[in-house]
Amino acid sequence: MTTTQVTLVQIDNYGPWTVTPEPRREMDLQSLQSRLFADIAEFLGHRDGYAFFTRFDNMIAVTNGIDGDALATLQESIGNRYPVTVSLGTAVSDRPIDALEAANGRLQTEGSAQDEARTEVLAGEYLTETNPGDVRIAHFDVVNVTGKYTDRLNEFDTFIDIERAYASLMRHLRREHGALSFFVGGDNVIAVCPDMPESAFSEAVDHVVADVDVELQVGVGHGASAHEAGFAAKHALEDCRHAGTAVELFGAPAASD
Repeated sequence: MTTTQVTLVQIDNYGPWTVTPEPRREMDLQSLQSRLFADIAEFLGHRDGYAFFTRFDNMIAVTNGIDGDALATLQESIGNRYPVTVSLGTAVSDRPIDALEAANGRLQTEGSAQDEARTEVLAGEYLTETNPGDVRIAHFDVVNVTGKYTDRLNEFDTFIDIERAYASLMRHLRREHGALSFFVGGDNVIAVCPDMPESAFSEAVDHVVADVDVELQVGVGHGASAHEAGFAAKHALEDCRHAGTAVELFGAPAASD
């Protein structure tokens, strides 16, 4: 049984700050967001967590094995080095979407994201123990993206096709299984999943082909942390590439059909 700890990272009062005392230069904002995400990803990555940028002013992280003290340190570091602060809500559930819903709720009960009085909230529950089957990561990519897209189409049209595949996969996995999927660059999507049978990953691949005519392959891994599960998924994805298969599992099998 999976037990995923999810942390929502939300910049405090960010919208009003971007236009106070007057609208700020867009590239300055983009640079700040990129640096902030990189610092959060590095901090959590050193502790075997994963961070995903989503909308940049809101970021979602898988934080199994990371406690409230560590997150408080992250919060303090950001407050010391950036002109903005962040609030962090954390929750645990067997389905990633349910953990995110609860993490969101913990921040929402403290006030609006644009409430200038709501700053540096740290609220949540944290796993006291981790187990090898807690986190399940599926790492998807596009089959032969270079030959089919990169070397044939201009970059913008390639990007459109990759984004269409991501959107189709993201909606399918969220609606059918309560999984959270994130585009991580290139042609790669990482999905944080609950217990799912191997057939569910095959169905996801088939859905994207039928929906947007983009062929995917996926490696699936598990572990006590996002890093362990994600690294196993990377190995499984390499097995797909070598064997020409659509789905490969690394380590213990997924939930039975």
